[in-house]
Amino acid sequence: MRHNKAVNHLGRKSGHRKALLANMASSLILHKRIVTTEAKAKALKPYLEPLITKSKEDTTHNRRVVFSYLKDKNAVSELFRTIAPKIADRPGGYLRILHVGFRQGDAAEMALIEFVDFNEAALAGSTKKEAKKTTRRSRAKKAEAAPAEEAPAAEAPAEAPKAE
Repeated sequence: MRHNKAVNHLGRKSGHRKALLANMASSLILHKRIVTTEAKAKALKPYLEPLITKSKEDTTHNRRVVFSYLKDKNAVSELFRTIAPKIADRPGGYLRILHVGFRQGDAAEMALIEFVDFNEAALAGSTKKEAKKTTRRSRAKKAEAAPAEEAPAAEAPAEAPKAE
């Protein structure tokens, strides 16, 4: 049983595990998304999210603290210059883990871990969904059946009962 065992050791000694998480965090910061096993992704999320929170305040001390975890100058500068301004108003939850299936060789569960604010496809999809909420379903069927000239006339009486 694993009562009160908060850390997944990932089958490695502590030095190897720290190096693995530092390298994965640096890769994620530089590439904005990586595909890895689900266990490693779940271990990376609590490792990296406090560092992202520290990057919101750009001080020398915070840069040194983050560098002590990541050990990569390029990743630290990318985190403080690019990522921190974009997530400045977000109170937490900077990373998203998406399950992508099983690996071919050993059937390990694979996951895609990415920054929430850097997924352009999801951000573009959310704006399109908001724009489509202009008409009700029942009115849409009438508009499709009627010719284009009668569609504005059909919408005008529908707005009058709302005013009453």
